[in-house]
Amino acid sequence: MFPGEIHEQPIDFIQQLGTVFARFGADTQDSGNVSYGVDAGGQRYFVKTAGDPTAKPFLDFDERVALLRNAAYLAEHVRHPVLPAYHGLIESPGGPLLVYEWRDGEHLGTTRERREDPDTAFQRFRALPAEEILAALDQLYDLHAGLTEVGWVQGDFYDGALLYDFARRRLTVVDLDSYHFGAHRNDMGRMFGSTRFMAPEEFSLGAPIDDRTTAYVMARTALVLLSDGTLDPTAFRGTPAQYAVLQEATTTRYSTYSAFHEAWLGA
Repeated sequence: MFPGEIHEQPIDFIQQLGTVFARFGADTQDSGNVSYGVDAGGQRYFVKTAGDPTAKPFLDFDERVALLRNAAYLAEHVRHPVLPAYHGLIESPGGPLLVYEWRDGEHLGTTRERREDPDTAFQRFRALPAEEILAALDQLYDLHAGLTEVGWVQGDFYDGALLYDFARRRLTVVDLDSYHFGAHRNDMGRMFGSTRFMAPEEFSLGAPIDDRTTAYVMARTALVLLSDGTLDPTAFRGTPAQYAVLQEATTTRYSTYSAFHEAWLGA
């Protein structure tokens, strides 16, 4: 259905494609990307673009384009139930367009000022029965087992990468643009990300970033969603064995993601 290349600007193609029912730009995120929900022929799609070439929030246009191409490469090689189906990349004079299936759900990420608001998706998710949160975490961890197996290392993962459909109890993972193919070194110092999730090496220039980092970040995710973001055992809503796995993952550390995941599954 989608061409490999177009000769018009992204927004012109998108408006011809179908009815735009949602737009995500600077009012919802600070990446500089602009994305659209489009209804075309009764099917709904999520179309992601690099946005305005003149805008430079944190990354310039060329850097945003590079990350979109990175996301496309990941989507071409990794399939998982929590990932939206990928329909391909369209080249255009205004940069690439990435086309995914549309997934209903609410972003779990919210602003710092609203994190304690019980009406946010973040707090409503945290208020779910522990078993439902654990089921979502199991899916998230299984996704990262698959990503790790083929060489991907997390980058800039936080709760804003999670959508949750409360009615269907369905988790969706999005925005993996900053994931890195292969282990690498921290060349930034303080890398992009939320301090609530980041591993120590993501603050240290020259430090190795590898699947140990992925394990740490995934463990922090459980502590944020299933606890109060700390290692206080009285706040944790899982089992003592699960707590022990998360404690080790964020203190003495597991040597690999697979070791962390195996321990979690056995807890």
